[in-house]
Amino acid sequence: MEQFLDANRLHWNELTPINRRSNFYGVEGFRAGQSTLTWVELDGLGDVSGKSLLHLQCHFGLDTLSWARLGARVTGVDFSEEAIALARSLALELEIQADFIHSNLYSLPDLLTGEFDIVFTSYGVLSWLPNLEAWARVISHFLKPGGTFYMAEFHPFAWVFDDANETELKVKYPYFHSPEPLRIEPDGSGSYADPTATITTPTFEWSHSLGDIFNSLISAEMRIDEFLEYSHTVYRQFPFLEHGPDGHWRLQDDDGGIPLMFSLKATK
Repeated sequence: MEQFLDANRLHWNELTPINRRSNFYGVEGFRAGQSTLTWVELDGLGDVSGKSLLHLQCHFGLDTLSWARLGARVTGVDFSEEAIALARSLALELEIQADFIHSNLYSLPDLLTGEFDIVFTSYGVLSWLPNLEAWARVISHFLKPGGTFYMAEFHPFAWVFDDANETELKVKYPYFHSPEPLRIEPDGSGSYADPTATITTPTFEWSHSLGDIFNSLISAEMRIDEFLEYSHTVYRQFPFLEHGPDGHWRLQDDDGGIPLMFSLKATK
């Protein structure tokens, strides 16, 4: 698996400066005081003031730093050295107290000690992980007894559809997990944050069903307290989604036909 994870790390190193410049991430707005958190995460976790929070797969840390602005004592982790360097730079520039660690998620117990009140992760994280049982063990390892794991993520059912189809939902990708990843080559369509960007690195991604997610957390001795599904999403996952005044993307008429996103809360 190391060769796949390393290839993905190089991909995210390539994406970091592209995402930094993009309107999608809104770095200048964040500098001016805006938060990158949505009402889903804010409602899900509530008041985080004074709590220790570990953010797994944090990219370059805008959500991590947004939690810090709300009073959490934050630590962000990502396997991209370029992303972590940018996160540290932003924290220093904006005088936000935050720790950032460059680490493969699975290696984190070798590099970080201590337990946290909250472990958090969100949006586009699971497809980069080959093994969810090991992922859940890392989460449990860092949670205090009684601590909260919270995630908001794109719904695995929505991932089966072709995200390049211009007119309709058409099944293209598997729903169930396979140990062998899907290899996805750059196709000239840019990135999710900037369709004009030039991308040169392939990615290796894994599907995970809802059953995989639930059972991995249960096997790591966590209790699932809440699971919510949403008919909106936070980016234009399909070309025909409509952008609402609240900033979210939905199917036409928002008929709730399929779930595009979910959130989950669990307790150790």
